Amino acid sequence: YKKQPGFAGAVKGLFRRQYEQIAAVNNVDFSIAAGELVGFLGPNGAGKTTTLKMLAGLLYPSGGS
Repeated sequence: YKKQPGFAGAVKGLFRRQYEQIAAVNNVDFSIAAGELVGFLGPNGAGKTTTLKMLAGLLYPSGGS
């Protein structure tokens, strides 16, 4: 949901919301060997939690394989 600035934007948001597609995870490819210890680092909003939730089966990707 994209919020509009100002009071008028807040009032408009009560009646009509704007949604936009955001790629939370894009072009992720890795492999982990048995017994290997791995750290998963990145800045805020980089998609770390989303990626881990997809690996755990809690979220499903909308595309890719």
